[in-house]
Amino acid sequence: MTEDLTPAEAYAAARARNAERRTALAPFRELYDFDLDPFQIEACRALEAGKGVLVAAPTGSGKTIVGEFAVHLALTQGRKCFYTTPIKALSNQKYADLVKRYGPDKVGLLTGDNSVNGDAPIVVMTTEVLRNMLYAGSQALSGLGYVVMDEVHYLSDRFRGAVWEEVIIHLPESVTLVSLSATVSNAEEFGDWLDTVRGDTEVIVSESRPVPLWQHVLAGRRMYDLFEEETDHGGRGASRREVNPDLLRLARTENTRTYNPRDRRRGKMVREADRERERRQRSRIWTPGRPEVIERLDAEGLLPAITFIFSRAGCEAAVQQCLYAGLRLNDDEGRERVREIVEARTAAIPTEDLHVLGYYEWLEALERGIAAHHAGMLPTFKEVVEELFVRGLVKAVFATETLALGINMPARSVVLEKLVKWNGEQHADITPGEYTQLTGRAGRRGIDVEGHAVVLWQRGLDPDHLAGLAGTRTYPLRSSFKPSYNMAVNLVDQFGRHRSRELLETSFAQFQADRSVVGISRQVQRNEEGLQGYREGMTCHLGDFEEYARLRRDLKDRETELARQGAAQRRAQAASSLEKLKPGDVIHVPTGKFAGLALVLDPGIPAGRTNGHRGFEHHDGPRPLVLTAERQVKRLASIDFPVPVEALERMRIPKSFNPRSPQSRRDLASALRSKAGHINPDRHHRQRSAATDDREIARLRTAIRAHPCHGCDEREDHARWAERYHRLQRDTLQLERRIEGRTNTIARTFDRIVALLTELDYLRGNEVTDNGKRLARLYGELDLLASECLRDRVWEGLNPAELAACVSALVFEARQADDAVAPKLPTGNAKAALGEMVRIWGRLDALEEEFKINQAEGVGQREPDLGFAWAAYQWASGKSLDEVLREAEMPAGDFVRWCKQVIDVLGQIAAAAPKENSTVAKNARKAVDELLRGVVAYSSVG
Repeated sequence: MTEDLTPAEAYAAARARNAERRTALAPFRELYDFDLDPFQIEACRALEAGKGVLVAAPTGSGKTIVGEFAVHLALTQGRKCFYTTPIKALSNQKYADLVKRYGPDKVGLLTGDNSVNGDAPIVVMTTEVLRNMLYAGSQALSGLGYVVMDEVHYLSDRFRGAVWEEVIIHLPESVTLVSLSATVSNAEEFGDWLDTVRGDTEVIVSESRPVPLWQHVLAGRRMYDLFEEETDHGGRGASRREVNPDLLRLARTENTRTYNPRDRRRGKMVREADRERERRQRSRIWTPGRPEVIERLDAEGLLPAITFIFSRAGCEAAVQQCLYAGLRLNDDEGRERVREIVEARTAAIPTEDLHVLGYYEWLEALERGIAAHHAGMLPTFKEVVEELFVRGLVKAVFATETLALGINMPARSVVLEKLVKWNGEQHADITPGEYTQLTGRAGRRGIDVEGHAVVLWQRGLDPDHLAGLAGTRTYPLRSSFKPSYNMAVNLVDQFGRHRSRELLETSFAQFQADRSVVGISRQVQRNEEGLQGYREGMTCHLGDFEEYARLRRDLKDRETELARQGAAQRRAQAASSLEKLKPGDVIHVPTGKFAGLALVLDPGIPAGRTNGHRGFEHHDGPRPLVLTAERQVKRLASIDFPVPVEALERMRIPKSFNPRSPQSRRDLASALRSKAGHINPDRHHRQRSAATDDREIARLRTAIRAHPCHGCDEREDHARWAERYHRLQRDTLQLERRIEGRTNTIARTFDRIVALLTELDYLRGNEVTDNGKRLARLYGELDLLASECLRDRVWEGLNPAELAACVSALVFEARQADDAVAPKLPTGNAKAALGEMVRIWGRLDALEEEFKINQAEGVGQREPDLGFAWAAYQWASGKSLDEVLREAEMPAGDFVRWCKQVIDVLGQIAAAAPKENSTVAKNARKAVDELLRGVVAYSSVG
């Protein structure tokens, strides 16, 4: 190619190569045995030019290389780099990767569990650790040049997302920010915000997957392609993809089938040929079982595979089903290698604990190449599964969706059993963003030519809906930022109230709210232009038509109000008359399907609230059970009686009367017609309208007739323009209220939090009191409750195990609310302290209501959950794992995770508690030591 260049072009190319060699990027590229993608090079060049970057790219595309370049730049420049991740497992993984490249002396790790070489120039940490450093003004921030925020799209997380925004807002201006995100549909909007708060930020978006993805539906024995062959299968590219017509036909046939084997008994004879065809169809189409799916994928060379099952129990059941089916995916050599790795990684676990943890059943499945992966597993077990999967020694993993979040476990295939999952409140369809995240695991860069996403056939599956999930990129980043009590005292302490308020108004949450206001503001401007036109249309040469229209509108409103009052009064009179009815009364039903003569069998339930079989039930009035003259027994409602009803006659109802017996109904209806058939009910005389005598209506009518515009020949034309003007003005006022509601929303919430903290003496103007300084060291959902417990000395005198039980109530949240059974609690001082904590929460809850701090909006203190108190107490008291887990009825992974969260908060309490005349700090440290044993102490790092 160089022979084709002119001398000038060759000279320019040589200069460009020389310039490239002098950059930090050139030696960095040599660290990899593959060339970087264009988006990676673009992002690295922007970083070297001193800009911040936002890189949004699909899972598995290699965006972390940009973060690693930031590490390389920091070391080259003699500065520090913090690499933050959302979860500890991802921190551990990234720490191991960086140690392998730069050595243990240059790399540190800081998570809630581990602190390794924290003063190193490169430190991997969870995002919360960095947030806490910023608020504490840590010395470790000195010399910080770069911060990498991996998986920055976590800021959408409604529980933890605010931490990402706090870090982004509070990082020193001298720090260059590297934000790595999954592909989101509003990357440009997020980039604009970063540009506003962090300075010059380059947005790099890569849409293409490094490995093409093929989409399939597995139905019975057949694997259907989701899209037609000649269209773009893999790239989510620009070309239009048509849904496979064979799959559409299958869905139509299966989803509209109404065959029922009981039809014969119903008299609908089904021909033998139809039944035979039905049997043939059913033998072809079914939802394959889990072992069957793995065997099919194995036969087609599509393993390793991750099957996403949105249930922990489902994952464990899937492993058992594969074992019972005799599946073996490893040869003898693979089994031996698995056993070696597992025994080495679990050597520190005592033998008695191995039995409790189901170790031997777990190992048997691993040796066969099969495993589960979910949050209920012991962290060590999960890490072993991840390691074996990456090494190719586990080929089928059944996982919950948590595996899709960040952990580096790419597979050749991903299987989705269903497109519906439980979201904590209800079963809901997975979103396009969730589908993208889950299927993004399919296709290993440098190993697989293509990845495969397989959805299992389910009755009711809609291929068009599935195609929409597979082809839609609507995964917008939405801020979940909300001020908290801890955030408020830390901000006021560092910046004062006014500057803190301004800082919060720079949040991405407010940025998005303000952007939505822009569109509404434009609509208001258009409406105001329309109002001007309507005002001209209703101009009358005789007088002020706007004033005249207002009089007409007031008259109409008053008439409507009186009519509504009259209707309500008539309903009340009718309900009152129904309440007077007795069994045996003969009445005339005035309207409805059952209008006419009727005998009251039961006067019905009186209005109000009664305790029914489903709890409290509400009724809008009596509902009499009647027998009509046409022999029907019906329960009537208040709607059947628009006017009052009265008894025309009385009849005796025989004791032998059975409303379910046609003969009984016929005899009693005949007696009813004989007794009262000749009676003509009095017609209900219409009452005089309240409007006739209303003084306000009379005044308005007089004013309208006296107004100059009343005599205008074009009065009704003007009135039509006035009505349009009024409707548009009303709509405009509603839009302006929406603008007012969205503007400064974060700052208004902050003001309410500051007012409450001032009431409780945590703040005095711009001064943070001693109480406030204590709160500033307490992070967590129930930060204010913890601070109040310290202030009221609730935990004084508790031993370490009792203190652990109390602190557990600040962190634990049951996966499913169970109000039916009261949790088991330690007796004595711990039980009294837990009761006092709940009482303090009740006081705070009332105070939050007074200051309009709304928990539904994610601000405020939830009720402490006592469900883990007994388990924490027993573990801290030295009980065995077997005994604790058996009584807690909790998976080992959950138990370890909650213990570690309790340990984290105990550490905060030890730092925040008074040092004099208090035992809390000392006992909190002891409680940490007593909890940090056995399975809780096992860690993959440090």
